[in-house]
Amino acid sequence: MPDKLDDELRITLMRLARRIRQQRHDDTLSDSQLSVLYVLAHLGGSTLAALAEHERVTPPSMNRTVNCLSDEGLITRSSSPDDGRKLLIEATDAGVELVDKTRQRRAEWFAAELAELDPDELDALRTAIPVLLKLANS
Repeated sequence: MPDKLDDELRITLMRLARRIRQQRHDDTLSDSQLSVLYVLAHLGGSTLAALAEHERVTPPSMNRTVNCLSDEGLITRSSSPDDGRKLLIEATDAGVELVDKTRQRRAEWFAAELAELDPDELDALRTAIPVLLKLANS
């Protein structure tokens, strides 16, 4: 059975993640669609299988996500230069711009929230970062 720390930390992190996700430039995309667009804008082109593995979803689920992004003009599909049987999925300029605007909005929101904290609270967060990273990367 989880103890109080487990419950409080888990719920707090989930709520914080939700608040961050709410800060977006475009409310029409789902969290999954925006996550895929972030990957493509940040890491460059990818195959459907690699995206599905990265996002830990099934290829059919990723195909639906990619279809939605394509319908919005946020990604393109072309033949992979390495293997013509595979499709390379890439963010369009509009997709990259949406990611950049969302990233900027989130950074501004987070900076404003951090500015409201006192020095001791900021020090506590700095101290917690390595532990939180360890949990996030486990």
